[in-house]
Amino acid sequence: MKKITALTLSIILLILLSGCGGEENAQGAGTADDPVKLTVWHNWTGQDAKSIAMRKLLDDFRTAHSEIELEDEPLPTDGLKTRLRTAAAADEMPDLFVMWPDAMTKEFVKGDLIQPINEFLDSKPEWKNNFIPNALDGYTVNEQIYSVPMNLAPSSLLFYNQAIFDQYKVKVPETWEELMKAIDTFNQNKVIPIALGNKANWVAQSTIFSTIGDRVTGTDWFLKAAEQNGASFTDPQFVQALTVMQDLGKANAFQSGFDSIDETQMMQLYFQGKSAMVINGGWALANLVNNAPAEVLDQTHVTILPPVPGGKGEAQSTAGVVGTGMGLNKKLEGKQKEAALQLLYALSGPEGQQATLDSSTLVSYKLELDKSKAHPLFVELYDLIQKTKISPVYDSKLSSAAVEVTNNGLQELMMGGNPQDIAAKIQSAQAGALGK
Repeated sequence: MKKITALTLSIILLILLSGCGGEENAQGAGTADDPVKLTVWHNWTGQDAKSIAMRKLLDDFRTAHSEIELEDEPLPTDGLKTRLRTAAAADEMPDLFVMWPDAMTKEFVKGDLIQPINEFLDSKPEWKNNFIPNALDGYTVNEQIYSVPMNLAPSSLLFYNQAIFDQYKVKVPETWEELMKAIDTFNQNKVIPIALGNKANWVAQSTIFSTIGDRVTGTDWFLKAAEQNGASFTDPQFVQALTVMQDLGKANAFQSGFDSIDETQMMQLYFQGKSAMVINGGWALANLVNNAPAEVLDQTHVTILPPVPGGKGEAQSTAGVVGTGMGLNKKLEGKQKEAALQLLYALSGPEGQQATLDSSTLVSYKLELDKSKAHPLFVELYDLIQKTKISPVYDSKLSSAAVEVTNNGLQELMMGGNPQDIAAKIQSAQAGALGK
């Protein structure tokens, strides 16, 4: 099937919008002389294939829509989250912005900061009906849909350098015992077992602990604890999960000073062949494919963390969320809202989903991967995810207050903090946020 160009898409959209919206829509979304202004905040800042692809979609939209003045502001992920919360507190949200499903979406709905897109989504059933099962759940509050995912984000994948494993005769770990043995062997040979960059303190929680937690407690327990309904973060199984994480630190699984470097520097350690493994989300693959030296990329493979002995979690699973979406400012109306919806469709409609898949990034959308054109490592990830259950990432289900306490608590934990004390702080924060 031929790809629809951005220009063709814009013409189709203008026809559709003018045909179903009455006189207000017919008057259009501005002119080149009097453009509609649209502010967009996003986190497509890097030189990874995904960021490059999304920035190109923004540029294509600009070219096709001279009647819309698009002001986009790129921010690193942690900076974007902080900025959005500051803007939310002041009720000064941008017109359109990257946001996360579940907890963040619910908080923005509760704050009356975003508006639903049901009517627009329903007008395009061929788009709405092509998302994978449950893909819209994280953006649905009280039967109102506030966005759609632009990707699929397993957050806890184990990337490893086969050449380093072969050099030291280490087996790729399929059990926790094999993982700990691998860590010991690499340490003996002065190789960083697992590169970690936790300066932005969400990294350890999202990419490592969320899966370890699920491995130990199981998903049902975590969802009950998150809802404060029949489970508490002071329960023994959660303290055990924290202890497993702390034991990794005690075994020197990570390089010293991991709290002082960021995710980019973490990946550089892996690119330089200084670490045998790195644990990161599916988003890291676009960075690997674009920026890793050939001698590292050609030896890189991907798997999931092994099960924890005695744990309740499903072995063939990994933490993750359906991808980020675009939030629509509650204040938008008329031609400004029209323009924002057009951009939403350009970024997350079929063409945007295809561009994302083509950038070695998984999508929550029914698209077949052309394996003959995709990078072999992406094909490996794609096949792995087809047989792997996605369990919740902690920061997608907990309140923002509890997320901050968890992130800080994990830093404290890795410096020798008491697991019971940290569990109590997390419990207190989540109970407080839910008024329980």
